[in-house]
Amino acid sequence: MQIVDRALQEREATGTPIRVAMVGAGFMARGIALQIVGMVPGMELVAISNRTLEGARRAFAEAGVDSPVRIRTTRELEAAISDGCPAISDDPMPLCHADAVDVVIEVTGAVEFGANVVIEAIGHGKHVVMMNAELDGTIGPILKVKADEAGLIVTNSEGDQPGVIMNLFRFVSGIGVRPVLCGNIKGLQDPYRNPTTQAEFAKKWGQKPHMVTAFADGTKISFEQAIVANATGMRVARRGMHGPTVPSGTSIQDAVNWYPLEDLLDGPGIVDYVVRASPGPGVFVLGTHDDPRQKHYLNLYKLGEGPLYCFYTPYHLCHFEVHNSVARAALFHDATIAPEFGSRVDVLATAKIDLEEGQVLDGIGFYMTYGQCENSDAAHREGLLPVGLAEGCRLKRALKRDEVLAYDDVELPEGTLAGRLRAEQDRLFHG
Repeated sequence: MQIVDRALQEREATGTPIRVAMVGAGFMARGIALQIVGMVPGMELVAISNRTLEGARRAFAEAGVDSPVRIRTTRELEAAISDGCPAISDDPMPLCHADAVDVVIEVTGAVEFGANVVIEAIGHGKHVVMMNAELDGTIGPILKVKADEAGLIVTNSEGDQPGVIMNLFRFVSGIGVRPVLCGNIKGLQDPYRNPTTQAEFAKKWGQKPHMVTAFADGTKISFEQAIVANATGMRVARRGMHGPTVPSGTSIQDAVNWYPLEDLLDGPGIVDYVVRASPGPGVFVLGTHDDPRQKHYLNLYKLGEGPLYCFYTPYHLCHFEVHNSVARAALFHDATIAPEFGSRVDVLATAKIDLEEGQVLDGIGFYMTYGQCENSDAAHREGLLPVGLAEGCRLKRALKRDEVLAYDDVELPEGTLAGRLRAEQDRLFHG
């Protein structure tokens, strides 16, 4: 049901746009700026913060905004917004603190930095839209607790696969079909990819090699499916998910035959993925129905005889849809996708290469680790290390390739906000 477009048109007509500040100015952030500035009525991008001012300036320039004003303080930002001047900063805190900002979009992909931004924004009455699966998949449940306490929305975004899956999940549930699998369609899955192997692809598309690697090595899809599990109450059938690889171009409608039926029908359902199916990159939901009369209709409508029925969205359009999540949060107090079920699935740090005692782990999408999904209760019981907390950890022992890391295997960096929030999350949801 489309209501966001007309609500935004009304805000445009009344001269009361939603005022948005964005933290991050990378490849995806620049697309968001282009979309909001040029295509979205009733919404105004008032400020961009980036670690380099040139990056923030570039994002505005590519969106057709010349000469944004540099601000250093909250007061300066408030004045710029009052004067109708777009602002840039190398400090995200004024964007989180300014009363004139309604919604903060966090789009850095960094866990520790993003945690600080989201906590500050919530603490100053801002809804937050995260295009940061790494942050959401690591400490999203506790961030939602903080937002709920403040009467605010913290949500992942439409356009990214979790948001697209959740929209489809809500549609399928809304027509009375019970979702039993939420799925993601991938073109490649190789846990040993690294920034060197992905450099050429990254250069072609103007992206960073480590960001591209996180997609190729399976870490990103693990975060995305963990987010979906935490929002729906679903689980994973096994560590790493099933992840079947099918002949290239195989129709996603055949997905009704690719997963063990007992994994889907016994329990709350599962999150999973498939490699090389078509249309990709899209998303799909498998559902079931108990009423024989409705099953007859579903068969008539070309969804087959059951017991599983495949619903799919043949694309995800990333930055094109982010403004919908902003509007849903600001105007309707509706999260696109948030961890309503707390901590259900985690993403574990797994050795990408043989690792030696004393080494300090690099970040997500680099050379030393990849992420894979596991049910949170099992991960907590075994003391396993989330990949979102792995960067900067010093190894206390050697590990073999594909070995999952535990907290006991590492010395954690001291004093991180993400670490403290993760410990609070574990206490709250796992005792």
